[in-house]
Amino acid sequence: MNIIKQATYNNKDYYLEGREHVFKGFIQVEKVQLRHRLFNRQEMIPTIQRELIHRPEAAGVLIYNHQQQKFALIEQFRIGAIDDAESPWQLEIIAGVLDGDESPESCIRRESLEESGCELNTLQHLFSFYPSAGACAELFHLYSAEAELPEQGGVFGMPDEGENIQLHILAYADIPTLLTNGRLKNAPVIMALQWLQQQLHTTRNV
Repeated sequence: MNIIKQATYNNKDYYLEGREHVFKGFIQVEKVQLRHRLFNRQEMIPTIQRELIHRPEAAGVLIYNHQQQKFALIEQFRIGAIDDAESPWQLEIIAGVLDGDESPESCIRRESLEESGCELNTLQHLFSFYPSAGACAELFHLYSAEAELPEQGGVFGMPDEGENIQLHILAYADIPTLLTNGRLKNAPVIMALQWLQQQLHTTRNV
């Protein structure tokens, strides 16, 4: 088996013994009891219990403009970073949760208008991934898109949803510093800027 193409086991190689909702709100929390196969063994692991957090699917986009040599990030207060040693105000890409059966692309275009005022050109899918699969079922869809960027940032968001979002317009020259100075602390923005840096490097060497 080629592990690069296929997982060692699949969804037939575990056995659910129980699932119980312990909280239902914007997020949901379950207690799950299960057994699963062990590597290089015939038997299963003894029953284990895990707490599983359910969040809606989410999507995010890195907005950039090659002609302007700039890209956009947003800054906002994040409850998950409330105990951060430096600040709970985090730099991120534009993102949001999917509304019902909304597609990731539709979500991104809506969120871009709400959080930056930018209308996006063609979207490019980069990755779909689980940000914290050890405890959370959220699936995140990461995209990039070109757009005409404003010369300066501004304040955006939906006040009735408690949003207060600062848009930052940054230069391509800022990417190396952002990727090394510790300011970025969430996976989507790091992955997106690494992708953009790689594209710029490839373009310069063509």
